[in-house]
Amino acid sequence: MLEPAKRYTGYTAYDYLEAGKDFREFRYAKQLNRVPEYTGLDLNDAQRERTRRLLADEKVISLHDHVQVFPEDMGQLRDHIRQGREPTGYEGLSRSGLTAVFDNGMDGTCCISSDAGWKYTDVLFDLGVRMADLAHQDFVIKGETLADLEYAHQTGRIAHVFALEASTMIENEVDRLDVLYGFGVRQMGIAYSEANTLGSGLKERRDGGLTYFGERAVERMNKLGIAIDISHSGDQTCVDVIKASKKPVFITHAGARSVWPTNRMKTDETITECAKRGGVIGLEAAPHTTLSPQHPRHSLESVMDHFVYCVDLVGLEHVSFGPDTLFGDHVGLHHAFAGNLSIGQAHAGVEFEEVEYVDGLENPAEEFFNIIGWLVKHDYSDDEIRAVVGGNTLRVLEEVWI
Repeated sequence: MLEPAKRYTGYTAYDYLEAGKDFREFRYAKQLNRVPEYTGLDLNDAQRERTRRLLADEKVISLHDHVQVFPEDMGQLRDHIRQGREPTGYEGLSRSGLTAVFDNGMDGTCCISSDAGWKYTDVLFDLGVRMADLAHQDFVIKGETLADLEYAHQTGRIAHVFALEASTMIENEVDRLDVLYGFGVRQMGIAYSEANTLGSGLKERRDGGLTYFGERAVERMNKLGIAIDISHSGDQTCVDVIKASKKPVFITHAGARSVWPTNRMKTDETITECAKRGGVIGLEAAPHTTLSPQHPRHSLESVMDHFVYCVDLVGLEHVSFGPDTLFGDHVGLHHAFAGNLSIGQAHAGVEFEEVEYVDGLENPAEEFFNIIGWLVKHDYSDDEIRAVVGGNTLRVLEEVWI
């Protein structure tokens, strides 16, 4: 990872409030060095310097992450989430080298008023509180336009793009998309594993595809300038969304089912249809997702096996990274919210070796140093690296955002 960004002043989440009086204080996981440093790259001095240069100088965009910090004691997780004040990991982000990050609210686990998550008022509360915190510092800024991303790059800041993993909270109210856009949301998924009023999720026994209401929602997202994500949608729903949308869509965080055969991975057809219409797939790194036969113990190498496959399938210009990491015990989160996150159904009975963390892609502070380092180690050119760590995403946003 890099040295702290010069613009970072040491601000921590909700510094403007009084802990213990204005909100309940928790002991949080370390944002840096929570796990041992990744040693799998073994870069020489020239490769390490090139990696640092690319990370520092280029527009680096994570298509999907969760930049909140989680409690050290995951037994306190529900109490922590229930108060509706999740802290942004400013310290970790200051070491990340990111220009922009699509931060997906944990709305399937947003249990302020209901353990089932996805409630509209809870989502608005979560968004509003996070934005209030962002407004009290000047290093991480709201990213709502291409100009915001450019401004962040030019001034040494990070553009924080609010995103949601599904549209479940809009229920049958298409105008709620306008409200969410007004709150700053610039990317939304269709369904998160379980079906909703728009379409089917990837865990369902039968996929009925995009509904008529889902078609209305896709049309409205196109008009508003909300990027569409199909990472957690079922196979038929994915293809229907790609064809219904007048703009390219994202698979923000997934991998290839031909490499690892679970529902959580995307079929060759979905990846190919997405690319044919100008879209991009971001490679996923949440624990126990993008495994591979060559690297069944989840690590950076497993993820890059999916990267190589997708590049061979659709071309480098349609591949990027949405690592889906966070600050804290990601495996512990999966254990605590297995039902909400449909972990069992997503794995579809495929056996895997459980790890404590994904070596090399454990959190947002380290992920892109190691991704770029891998690309440098494997002799990708500067132009190729520039494309997959940000350029491909920007190309889609130029079409999608207003």
